[in-house]
Amino acid sequence: MTNQHENNTLGHDSIPPSLEDSIDRLTESIISDQRIRHISATFLPDREAVVGIVEKLTWLLFPGFFGPRHLTERTLHTHVSSVLTELSRTLFEQITGALRYERGVSSSAADFGRECAECDTRAIQVVDEFLAALPSVRSLLSLDVQAAFDGDPAARHTDENIFCYPGLRAIAVHRLAHELYRLDVPLIPRMMSEAAHSETGVDIHPGARIGCYFFIDHGTGVVIGETTDIGDHCKIYQNVTIGAKSFPKDQRGRLVRGVKRHPTLEEHVTVYAGATILGGDTIIGAGCVINGGVFLTHSVPPGYIVHGPAVEQSMRSNPEMPPPGYTI
Repeated sequence: MTNQHENNTLGHDSIPPSLEDSIDRLTESIISDQRIRHISATFLPDREAVVGIVEKLTWLLFPGFFGPRHLTERTLHTHVSSVLTELSRTLFEQITGALRYERGVSSSAADFGRECAECDTRAIQVVDEFLAALPSVRSLLSLDVQAAFDGDPAARHTDENIFCYPGLRAIAVHRLAHELYRLDVPLIPRMMSEAAHSETGVDIHPGARIGCYFFIDHGTGVVIGETTDIGDHCKIYQNVTIGAKSFPKDQRGRLVRGVKRHPTLEEHVTVYAGATILGGDTIIGAGCVINGGVFLTHSVPPGYIVHGPAVEQSMRSNPEMPPPGYTI
């Protein structure tokens, strides 16, 4: 037998007045503020689907490490075929949704059919080009894995770098997101990069151009801005910011977008922990080393070591030092 309390809990007929008031006010809040809602008939990508796509892509970037484990050379072709077939479908769904969103396509619009057809055609092209780029992405990641192993004496094997290093994970997602960014796909590249940011603590905008053999050691707190250019054989450490010095504005005070705002690092540059490099006109020449804690807003010629002022240190005895042999 169901008691009265359970009826009130499970049913929808008896809503307390206080809850009814909250429902009305929250509904009105949602209707009145269009900035943080999306309830129209236009399309949006699905975040969970995008994260799932990234995960399936890692099955192809690092087969045997992620996804099915019992792969052989005889079963590899079947594995790749199965994953790519699924990915091509889900990628198309998410990309055409993103394209429709960007255009503001609504099911009530007079040109709904034509607009959707154009988005679908473009989405097919993007999917084809993106999947065709995966071998090149894998070649870059292979060098990134080697850079991580060569750059960290704590690594026992390149397998350890693939399984354990957040910097490598962030780079892998970035190289995928950058391909979609390069193909002018809206929203999805940022969704991918921010999912990796949440997972790894490494924030790389998908627009950043990063050369081969790139290593981020430790990773936490690294920020690499949209218009950053990083050459081959570069290495950066935790808590490094490669960011914008200022944001140019137009005559109406609005931010000017699409301009070079972030630095360029030429080949074989090393940036140590806690360094900050800012400005679209800042170029760090090939072979430079930027020491930890440096705050840099100007260019550096090739082959220089940049260090900041030495921090003055002092020592004093600890009055709370426990006595010898202290135990709890």
